[in-house]
Amino acid sequence: MSSQYLLNLRIRLPVLLLLLEAALILIFGFFVSYDHSQNLPRDYPVFQDVNLMVIFGFAYFQAFLYRYGFSTIGFNLLLAALGVQWAVIVDGFLFHFSAGKIRINLQSILTAIMSISTVLISRGAILGKANLMQLIWMAVMEVTVFTVNRWLAVNLLQIESHVSVMHVHLFGAFFGLMVSWMLYHSSLSWKAEKERSKPISDMFAVLGTLFLWIFWPSFNSVLITEQDKKWTAIYNTYLVMATSTIAAFSFSIATSKNGKLSMAHIQNATLAGGVALGFSASNIQQPWIAMVLGLAAGTISVLGMAYLQKHLDPALQIHDTCGVLYTFGLPSLLGGIIHVILILTNHNKNLSVFGCSALIEVGALSLSLCLSLFSGLLTGFILTCKLWKTPPVTKYFDDQVYWEFPHLAV
Repeated sequence: MSSQYLLNLRIRLPVLLLLLEAALILIFGFFVSYDHSQNLPRDYPVFQDVNLMVIFGFAYFQAFLYRYGFSTIGFNLLLAALGVQWAVIVDGFLFHFSAGKIRINLQSILTAIMSISTVLISRGAILGKANLMQLIWMAVMEVTVFTVNRWLAVNLLQIESHVSVMHVHLFGAFFGLMVSWMLYHSSLSWKAEKERSKPISDMFAVLGTLFLWIFWPSFNSVLITEQDKKWTAIYNTYLVMATSTIAAFSFSIATSKNGKLSMAHIQNATLAGGVALGFSASNIQQPWIAMVLGLAAGTISVLGMAYLQKHLDPALQIHDTCGVLYTFGLPSLLGGIIHVILILTNHNKNLSVFGCSALIEVGALSLSLCLSLFSGLLTGFILTCKLWKTPPVTKYFDDQVYWEFPHLAV
């Protein structure tokens, strides 16, 4: 399918990608070297888990639009490949720069992969409504601000490093919502035919959900260094995912007019427990607490999608394609609040010390929320510029704008 829009990007997009990659190669050449001190056989299997989760899981998780499957999966790979390189550099300069060099190892790449999850989450809010040039610049800006957010949380607020990475869900959701608000068009207030799913596209999306579900314990525990806490995080994550799944099925049926399951609820709400647990995965010492948290997160996710989305999105003029607010935003806010409550209840005999810790956690949560909202608003404003050749509304949610379809050629 030919289009004037496609021709407009024929030169700009390759040039942009090649210039960015050339700049990355130069930075790696002058500033980056390897650190071989890590125990590779021990860490590599978990690295594979998280890599598969981010590259494969997120790609198929968002592939529910029946005419936007190529773009969902293909663009996910491109954003991940570019974003990892940039995240390694930004994280290296802020956290690991010494004697004029950045020393990277498997842990550095792993942190970068987890950091780009924020881009893939944000992309869900504007899925089908932005071209590759817009997505690339959004990725560069979001990874930069998120890493700065982590640096502020770790170095100024003294938040644990692995907890700072768990802000990825909160940051990604609200950043994406602000970009979506800036890119909003009045025609999006009603659901277009191309925005719908079909059984086969829903099957692909559920496949992504299953991969995310299976590997989420690795995501929540991989950066924790103490072995006891690492195992606690794994146990808690599995239990919280199980109970959020029960909540997803239960409330999906309960909120349906005909008593049938909604595939959208199952795709999204089954993951809400893992999102909510990220902050406190290693601090919950009783299994029942994790299970209650999973039940609450799954419930909030389903009720939000069933009742809140159809009223809140039009009122705020936000078109959230994947419902990231209800899969990542609200569950992560719930998890942050529970994390603060757990700090207070676990140390109620020494509130003078740990009360301060709770306030710091509130500050870190507020910092992530404020930075995500402001930077998302700024990024969305920049992406409305004509320079990026924003696709017309008639080309939203359509693969044929970007991909060849020889079998459809006349």
